[in-house]
Amino acid sequence: MNMENKSNNLLVGMTVFGAIFFIFGFATTFIIQLSAPVMAVFDLTEFQAQLLTSAFFIAYPIMSIPTGMLINKIGYKWTVSLGLILMAMGSLVFIPAAKIPSYPLFLMATFILATGVVFLQVSANPYVTAIGPESSASSRLNLTQALNSIATMVAPWLIAVVIFRGLELPGVDGDAQAYGLQVAERIPFPFIVMALIVIVVAVLLFLIKLPVIATSKGKESGSIYKYPHVLLGAFGIFCYVGAEVGNAGLLVNYLRQGSLGISAEEASTYAAIYWGGAMVGRFFGSIMFSDAQQSKKYIYSFFVLILAFISGAFVTDWNWKIGAIFTGIALVNFIFMLVGKGQPARSLGVFALVAGVLGLVTTFTQGHVALWTVVSIGLFNSIMFPNIFALAVKDLKGGELASASGIINALIVGGAVIPPLMGSIADNYGYTYAYIVPAICYLYIFFFAVKGSKIRRA
Repeated sequence: MNMENKSNNLLVGMTVFGAIFFIFGFATTFIIQLSAPVMAVFDLTEFQAQLLTSAFFIAYPIMSIPTGMLINKIGYKWTVSLGLILMAMGSLVFIPAAKIPSYPLFLMATFILATGVVFLQVSANPYVTAIGPESSASSRLNLTQALNSIATMVAPWLIAVVIFRGLELPGVDGDAQAYGLQVAERIPFPFIVMALIVIVVAVLLFLIKLPVIATSKGKESGSIYKYPHVLLGAFGIFCYVGAEVGNAGLLVNYLRQGSLGISAEEASTYAAIYWGGAMVGRFFGSIMFSDAQQSKKYIYSFFVLILAFISGAFVTDWNWKIGAIFTGIALVNFIFMLVGKGQPARSLGVFALVAGVLGLVTTFTQGHVALWTVVSIGLFNSIMFPNIFALAVKDLKGGELASASGIINALIVGGAVIPPLMGSIADNYGYTYAYIVPAICYLYIFFFAVKGSKIRRA
């Protein structure tokens, strides 16, 4: 009966937090991809447009450590509930921001929404790590991150359909202001829907009983700075998030203004494929880092390839050719996953190296080659966050775990630093050279995987 209770607790906890990961994944990616519509609304430079992303990710260093402390005081469930309420409030502020329209109000709404997401993320990752056996923590994190990535694939597709569909960018002599106002009129609807969904989830959360994860109100959490692998892992998160968000934030305008000259709507569908790659790779990761039999791992992975084929075609209006290309790249990703041999550190090192190479190829090529190399980076981003996090909090318990999560999530501020840096490079030297920055970030992640994650205090 005790084993049955543990199994039920694991199922309930993973179901609820799977939904939580989906919600904050959608919100995060929607804001990242919103930089292109906002650039059109306010006629901004790429650097100015990326400040929207900065307004989101700046909430992490401000709120993550206090959130870790808050968890130790009021527990995971109440912290998650507060996060959902803040997300709903932020979503509703986007309505007047788009109606006026006001860029400062956009930034304020983004920060409020981001604060709610920080509450959720700092709570969710250690909860998923601690709710089951440590040996399968990486597998559980990859599974919840895969659910998160379903949302991150839907968000840019929704922007393409709800905001950009049917709108043509004005020519040199066109009315840019009229185009911007048309875009602004279409922005509130998805935020209204988001607010309603978040409110419903918050109500449901109050009605169910979640398994309790131990926290600490003592001084145990203060010792966290003595662990080098935690701090090195936190900087790994800085590099990973900055690279992932920077790649995605510039992707639409990079493709629209590059040698292919595709429309904003079509470019947004490729952004959806980029995020869909993270989804597919994380499902692979959840399977390969699990304790399942090897034969079953191959069977499950085959179904993930089918998912890649269908999702790649779906977001491009059922273009089966693109679906097939995406599936082929996903198969290559799976082969590299096998090279990792199901070991979190080894897999992270392999993926970081491949992502860095893809970033460099994007920089020094153009056309369809550059399009698919930059889109393919999403597949190799896939396991980075859960594996960096799992390696950074390894051997930690109780209050140390919550405090480490606060520190690690604070370094998600990389998403506020790297995209404007890339935007500035794009404004001054061209979009293609901006992709050198994430390549450098992936090299540090490679170092953390092979060396930094193994460093312990003397």
